[in-house]
Amino acid sequence: MKSAKSTKAASQSMMNGAMVLTVSMILVKIIGMLYKIPLTMMIGDVGRGYFSNAFNLYSPIYAIAITGLPVVVSRMVSERMAVERYKDVREIRRVATRVFLLVGIVAFIAILALAYPYAMRYSTGDLKALPAIIAIAPSLFFCCLMSIYRGYYEGLRNMYPSAISQVIEALCKLVLGLSFAMLVMRLGTAEYENYGTVFGKAAASGVYANSMIFPWAAAAAIFGITIGTLVGSVFLIARHVFKGDGIAKEQLLSSPEPDSRKALRKEMIQVSIPIVLSSVVLNVTNLIDNSNVQRLLKLTFAKFPEIMQQIYGSGFANILDEERATSIWGLYNRTLDFRTLIPTIITALGVSALPVISAAWTLRERDNVQKTINAVIRVAMMISLPAGFGMAVLSKEIMTLFYGTAEHTGIILVIFGLFTWLMAVSAPIVSMLQGIGRADVPVKTLIIATAAKLGANYLLVSDPRINVNGAAIGTVIFFVIVVAGNLYMLLRVSKTKLKLTSVLWKPLFCAALCAAGAWLANSLAMRFLPRLLPSFFDGGTRLLPLAAICLAMGFAVVIYIVTMLLMKAVTADDLEFLPKGKKIGKTLAKHGLLG
Repeated sequence: MKSAKSTKAASQSMMNGAMVLTVSMILVKIIGMLYKIPLTMMIGDVGRGYFSNAFNLYSPIYAIAITGLPVVVSRMVSERMAVERYKDVREIRRVATRVFLLVGIVAFIAILALAYPYAMRYSTGDLKALPAIIAIAPSLFFCCLMSIYRGYYEGLRNMYPSAISQVIEALCKLVLGLSFAMLVMRLGTAEYENYGTVFGKAAASGVYANSMIFPWAAAAAIFGITIGTLVGSVFLIARHVFKGDGIAKEQLLSSPEPDSRKALRKEMIQVSIPIVLSSVVLNVTNLIDNSNVQRLLKLTFAKFPEIMQQIYGSGFANILDEERATSIWGLYNRTLDFRTLIPTIITALGVSALPVISAAWTLRERDNVQKTINAVIRVAMMISLPAGFGMAVLSKEIMTLFYGTAEHTGIILVIFGLFTWLMAVSAPIVSMLQGIGRADVPVKTLIIATAAKLGANYLLVSDPRINVNGAAIGTVIFFVIVVAGNLYMLLRVSKTKLKLTSVLWKPLFCAALCAAGAWLANSLAMRFLPRLLPSFFDGGTRLLPLAAICLAMGFAVVIYIVTMLLMKAVTADDLEFLPKGKKIGKTLAKHGLLG
C-alpha cells in the first residue's frame, strides 16, 4: 500500500513539475523567437551566421562545464531525499557551489583562449566571429552559478526556481539583446552615411559597410544574453537567501550525519564523468559538424558556382562573394528556431522525470520506474507528433509569416517537422538513463551516430543539388541512431515493456489526421480568403499566411483532441498537465472517453 501511494505521489510530482517547466519553456521559446526573428531581419543571414558561430564554440565548453553537474546534483539530491538524509542534501549544495564556481572560472578563461584560433581557422576563416565569442564568454560563469541552484531545486522536485529564472533570462535577452544590436546598427549606418567610415575604418560601399557592422551587431545581441544570465543568477541567489529550500529543522535533526565533503565531491565527479562525456561528444560533434558544413558549402561554391548561383539566384544580392557560404549557413539557422521549439519544450519532461525515476530506482520501486518511462514517452509523443506533422504541412506558410519568404528553407522545415518526434523524445530518454545510473549508454550511441552524421554530411552537402539540405538529412540519421540505441538500453536495463498502442500507434494515427486537417484548412484558407475578403488580405504578404495558419491550427487541434478522446488515447495521468485536470478527467471518465 505504501508503495502504491508513493508511486501516485511521485507521478503527480513529475507531472506537476513537468507542467511548470513546460509552461516556462513555451514562454522562453516564444520570447526566443521574438528575439531571433527580428534580429535576423536586422543583421541579415550573414550576421546570423556570426551569431551562430559564437554559439558553436560556446556550446561544447558549456557542455563540459555545466551540462553534467546539474544533472548529478539533481540525482544525488533526489536519492538522499528518498532515504531522508537531509543533512547530505544540504552538504551536496555546499560542495556543488565550490565545484561549480571553480568550473565557471576555468570555462570563462577557456573560451577566451580559444576565441582567436576558432574564429580564424574553424568558422568563417577570418576574425569577424571574434566579437560575438568574447561577448558570450562571461555568461559561462553566470550559467555555472545558476546551475548550482537549478540542479539543487530540481532534485527537491521544486521546478519553480528554474522556470522563473529561465523566463527572466529570456526577457533580458529579448529587451537588451535587440536594443544593443539596434543601437550598433544605427551607429554604424549613421557613421557610414555621414563620413563613409564604419567605426573608424573606411568602407568602399554600402555592402562593405554592412559587412563591417554585422559582426559587432551580432556581438551586441549576444551581450544581451550574457546580461540575462547575470540577472538570472541574482534571482536564484536571492530566492535561496530569502525562501530557503523547504527542509525543516526537525527533518535535519532527525537526519543521520552527512557523508564527508571529500566523499560527496568524489561521488559528484565520478557520476558526472559519463554525463559530461556524453554532452562533450554531442557538442563537439555539433562544433565539427557546423564547421564542416560551412567549409563544404564553400567547396561546393568553388566547384559548382553555376549550379549554386542558379539555385540561390537573387538571394546573393548585396552579399560579398566570400560571405555566400556564411549567408546560406545563416539561412539554414533560420529553420533551427523551429526545429528546436518542440524538443526544447519536451526536455521539461526529462528534467522532471529524472529525480522521480532516480528516487524510484533507489527504493527499488520497479512498478514506478516502468510507469514513469511509459508516461514520459507517451506524453512526449502526444505533443511532438501533431506539432511536428503540422510544422511539416505548414512549413511554407510558417517561413513566409516569420521571414517574408520560404525560399530555400521550406524543404528543410518539412524534414525537421516529420522527425520532430524523434528529436523530442531523445532528451527525456537520456535523462531517464541517467536516473537509473546508466549515463554511460548515451556516450556510446553518440559516438556511432556522430560518425554516421559526419559521413552523411560529406556525401550530401558536397552534392550541389542537395547542398545545405544534406545537413538536415544528416541530423535525422543522427537522431535515429541515438534514440534507437538509448531506448533499447533503457527498456532492457529497467526491464520495461512499452505499451506501443498507447505510446505510439494511437498518437501517430491521430497526428496524421490532425496534419491532414491542417493541410486541408490551410489550402482552403489560402485559396478562398483573398476572394472572400480581398480588401483585407491585399495589404501585405504576411497577413494571409497568418490567417491561414491560425485557422489551420485551430481546426487541427479540434481534430486531434476529438480523435484522441474517441480512441481513448488520453489517460487521467496525462490530464495532470492541465489546470483542473482532475475535474476534466472525471467528466471525461463519465462519458467513457478516458483510456
